[in-house]
Amino acid sequence: MNERIPPALSHLSLEESAGYDRHVIDYIQRAAATGLYEIRGLGAKRRLPGFDDLVFLGASLSRYPLEGYREKCSTKTVLGTRFATRPVELATPITIAGMSFGALSARVKEALGRAATAVGTSTTTGDGGMTSEERESSKTLVYQCLPSRYGFNPDDVRRADAIEIVIGQGAKPGGGGMLLGQKVNPRVAQMRTLPAGVDQRSASRHPDWTGPDDLVIKINELREITDWEKPIYVKVGATRVNHDVKLAVHAGADVIVVDGMQGGTAATQTVFIEHVGIPTLAAVRQAVEAIDDLNMRGKVQLIVSGGIRTGADVAKAIAMGADAVAIGQGVLMALGCNSASYLSGDKHVSALDDYAKLGTAPGFCHHCHTGKCPVGVTTQDAVLEQRLDPTSGAKRLTNYLKTLNMELTTIARACGKQNVHHLEREDLVALTVEAAAMANVPLAGTSWVPGK
Repeated sequence: MNERIPPALSHLSLEESAGYDRHVIDYIQRAAATGLYEIRGLGAKRRLPGFDDLVFLGASLSRYPLEGYREKCSTKTVLGTRFATRPVELATPITIAGMSFGALSARVKEALGRAATAVGTSTTTGDGGMTSEERESSKTLVYQCLPSRYGFNPDDVRRADAIEIVIGQGAKPGGGGMLLGQKVNPRVAQMRTLPAGVDQRSASRHPDWTGPDDLVIKINELREITDWEKPIYVKVGATRVNHDVKLAVHAGADVIVVDGMQGGTAATQTVFIEHVGIPTLAAVRQAVEAIDDLNMRGKVQLIVSGGIRTGADVAKAIAMGADAVAIGQGVLMALGCNSASYLSGDKHVSALDDYAKLGTAPGFCHHCHTGKCPVGVTTQDAVLEQRLDPTSGAKRLTNYLKTLNMELTTIARACGKQNVHHLEREDLVALTVEAAAMANVPLAGTSWVPGK
């Protein structure tokens, strides 16, 4: 029969199945060969409705824009005004998300602290405790209280500027963290009081409470430790956001952190990253509505994370009702993650061979879990970690954060706002029906909001 097919039509034999494309076939064949699920780093790679699907309605006749070079636009942000006697005051609503010492080296944690201090914002610890490098380099440091309690120290609670109780993460809501043995060097192991070189899996739930009533007790315990000075954040992975936010507010949180499914991770099962949780865009809307339902807007602040990359993303999250954002993956990429080279002194050195050893290339790498980061960002290897110099890393990250802040104020001025926190949902329209429904804003060119 094949002999009757004209040569010009022979390409039809290469037609790919939508249900069984190359990725699905690779997945099935890898599972069949190994009997194991895939573990990787970073966030969801699938296309999801997001902030790119929204645009701003800049000023024209019906709105009056601000002059960008002469008229000020405030970015000051205050978090934790509900109960804490010492709220966190930041120069910008753009903060650095929690990333663990273990996932990142001590040199990277130092770079994060230096950059955050330079732009007047906060950085956050992560699983595994607080390093001396990040405390000394960070003017404002948020200390995470996680289910694992790895490295948790009441003295560090007192040394922090705010406490973040982590219920879940956007990349893996309902699941615990992972740190594979190749990243558990002696210092990481000592801080976590666990053996070096052995895979560590964090608990998926806190050991000392089972629900919101117990969470009240935990929050009050932390307030007593810090003499009611420090704001208490509660972070949830985005799933049943409306209910979770209301329960966290009832439990006494000063600040709610909602992490959408685009949020990153150092190591998690791919099935979690791609198939559990809801997009950040949908999560922001639900979180804001929950806070409004409780009449707590302005009393309890909202931080949004998960796929925030640009100043436009920041502006859109704030317009939808967030008070601040937290960035993880964008921060790593500013430090050099997925770059083709790393800096050695003033020279760029190619890292292509090291990417090839991992079976990947710059722009595609998600091998944070291996500890063999070619540019020295997500590693504990004594040689590889030298590829990230804290000083030059901090400079690059400072530039990135400044750029985001400038983009944020540029958009706010174009919408006629003297304060970025005056951006509002009315300034936004959606480019797709899905985004309009999730964000609760009109489809562009219409007054139609799906579901209304």
